[in-house]
Amino acid sequence: MCSALHALALALALSLALLQSSVAFVPIGGGEATHVSITRTALLQKLKETCQAVADSSGYEFNPTGPSAEELVQACLGPTATGEVSAGKFRAALQEVYVQNALVDLNFVASAPHHFNSEAFLEGRALITEGVVSIKANIQNHQASREMLGRVLHTLQDFYSHSNWVELDNTEPFANLIQPDLPIENIAAKDTATCRDCASGNCPNTILANILQENKLTSGYMGISSSEKPKGKCSHGGAGDLTSAAVPRGGISKDERRPGNEALHDAAVTAATSASLQLLEDIRGAAGDRDFLRLMGIDRSSGVCFVIDTTGSMADDIATAKAVVYNIIDSKKGTQDEPSEYILVPFNDPDFGPLTRTTDPEVMKNEISKLTATGGGDAPEMCLSGLQMALTAAPAFSSIYVFTDATAKDIALKDTISALISSTKSKVVTFFMTTSGGRKRRSVTASFNDYSDLALASGGQAIHVTKGKLHEATGIILDTSTSALVTVLQRSRSSGSETFTFLLDESLKNITLYITGSQMTFTISNPAGVSQNNTQLSGGLGTIQSVGNLWRIRLDDDKQTGTWKIQMASAQPYTLKVTGQNTITFIYDYVQAFKGPHPGYAPITGRPQAGRPAMLLLSVMGRKGPASVTVGEVGLIPVSRAGPVSKGSTTDLGNGDILVTVDAVPQGEFVVILTGTDLVSGSQFQRQSTTQMSVSKVIVTAVADGSVEPGQMLSIPFSVMTEGSGGPCSINARNDREFPMTFPMNVPLTTGHYANGTLTITPPKDTPSGTDVTLTIMAKTSAAADSNYAVLRLSVVSKVTTPFHRCT
Repeated sequence: MCSALHALALALALSLALLQSSVAFVPIGGGEATHVSITRTALLQKLKETCQAVADSSGYEFNPTGPSAEELVQACLGPTATGEVSAGKFRAALQEVYVQNALVDLNFVASAPHHFNSEAFLEGRALITEGVVSIKANIQNHQASREMLGRVLHTLQDFYSHSNWVELDNTEPFANLIQPDLPIENIAAKDTATCRDCASGNCPNTILANILQENKLTSGYMGISSSEKPKGKCSHGGAGDLTSAAVPRGGISKDERRPGNEALHDAAVTAATSASLQLLEDIRGAAGDRDFLRLMGIDRSSGVCFVIDTTGSMADDIATAKAVVYNIIDSKKGTQDEPSEYILVPFNDPDFGPLTRTTDPEVMKNEISKLTATGGGDAPEMCLSGLQMALTAAPAFSSIYVFTDATAKDIALKDTISALISSTKSKVVTFFMTTSGGRKRRSVTASFNDYSDLALASGGQAIHVTKGKLHEATGIILDTSTSALVTVLQRSRSSGSETFTFLLDESLKNITLYITGSQMTFTISNPAGVSQNNTQLSGGLGTIQSVGNLWRIRLDDDKQTGTWKIQMASAQPYTLKVTGQNTITFIYDYVQAFKGPHPGYAPITGRPQAGRPAMLLLSVMGRKGPASVTVGEVGLIPVSRAGPVSKGSTTDLGNGDILVTVDAVPQGEFVVILTGTDLVSGSQFQRQSTTQMSVSKVIVTAVADGSVEPGQMLSIPFSVMTEGSGGPCSINARNDREFPMTFPMNVPLTTGHYANGTLTITPPKDTPSGTDVTLTIMAKTSAAADSNYAVLRLSVVSKVTTPFHRCT
């Protein structure tokens, strides 16, 4: 469904706000059906059915108190979800499906199979069935599965708008499209005319009578760069289709609701919605109810990952790590803070893995109990390889805890890790341990700085403790592996004195400040002027604990709302983070404008472009849905240096969704900051994103269809451009499965012009179908002055054989 709209249309398709304004099934004369709205209708209906089934089997009522995402999630989780549960993961999951659905019209606009154009029924059916196989086999990799689901639903829905299925008086979906053992029959032959001429180009039904009488299946031909099509064949139609001006003129697309085709458009919408429900039910049946809900982000808390060094020097620390994990599992079981998933990745030298993932806490306790410390020694180890494995396997927004006492042997992965952190928005907390008495390994400072850089980029911390004190520092895991955790403030400084202010609202609970650094002094003050400094471990504002380089300040429950401040001074680098527990939060994507047949905005996986305004799409959630908050200001603020907020101009898209444009983007690393008013309590609030971002003059683009066959080479074209100085640009690509790849080591850049290259990746023949692959392409200009990246997610899928029959 590929009709052109104004630039805002695709931006709205990427948000929950204007779901009825995407680039397909365009509403005219009161119609309100688009790819995104059809997908939303089907998803919400299927999710409500699934929630009802889980409630029935568990013996509680599923009775949402309102239509918002927050109320749906709370009702679906049932009475065991005591306390507040954030709907952020659910909204983010829906966004991923909607985005990938809409982007088929951008990334695959000229591909006939992706849209069932040009009678490409066999190829389109293969995209659907192979995609469904990939989703089912890879159901635990939520992001890759959701991306594939969005693309598959787009292609499935296009069948009903671009073919003559509804003109043949079919009122039910074509089940053969999602059942690979059923044939596609009675396709019109290539030399069979299918349409009559329509001089005006807007005739409601131009299918030839004999095609309808003989029940033959056809679809419109689409030409973006050429008007050629087989003699007598139907066209797709519309201003972007050059074939629609060639006899037979006109088109059979039912994307738009036009005068004269209202009934056909409505029938296509109904069939596409029913077909989407069938496909979702098929996936639900294969996954099971609870895993289907988890796929769509309906769960209590985020995933928790443990990346643990198992070399010989870690013997005592592994015992502590085991005790920590057992404590988390036992204390959070059955509460709203119970992790949605546990992931374990051990690493040694030279090995790392295997990865263990489970939703069963007893299984994780059993796997943790098997860890033993052997080998290694004082040599650097494969810490970042283990971290990469965790980042690519964990759900987005997960918390990842790293335990190690060694430098990273695989420090070359640092850029890849940074890209994956930005892509997944997961937080990394590293516990770096040294022996008591001050004995440290060589390069310990450099290694700790590397760990600190990655932790700060993710919104986490790097905690440096002696081995005997590790158990005292791990309380931060209990704090951060919790539901509805929000960040109010996060800053870092190289040294010096500074006063930071932050706004606490009435709804925040369990407010905690984390400070990392040495030779540190600080004083906290509330709005009434009551103060407490670092020497007062139990004072008028809260309780202070310290271990290693970590200070943890838990404010009393009767805290005052309003503007707080903390005065800090240190001769060494330090970080500050303020968190609380609450459902007032936001999710976001950086987006960029694009030109072409369907101009608009698309999310970017790399860094925003330097020298241009930064654009974001935000979804804001309140305690009782988006209507329970009003947004004040949205902007970008530096993390590692003093500087004002770069305020953005906002366009309210409705339903809590906002398009933000920031003209003056801060230098260096920055985060998103948002203020507003909680209409439930009347108090003002402040929230901040955790994942740092920076701009780049380098642009990296790459598009893959999402799947590759075992033993077959997949070619992925990519392009690199710089608006800075030209010259050689190094290319580095990595995948988390270590599949063989080829790519150019460098490309020459000319300012303002794209340089093209091709990457190939070949999964071994024995790779199981459904294996997920995360691929990162990194481009660096000469002397590494600037860089950017693209992240792609692929699935290894065995080819599905599709029986069909074309008429002769």
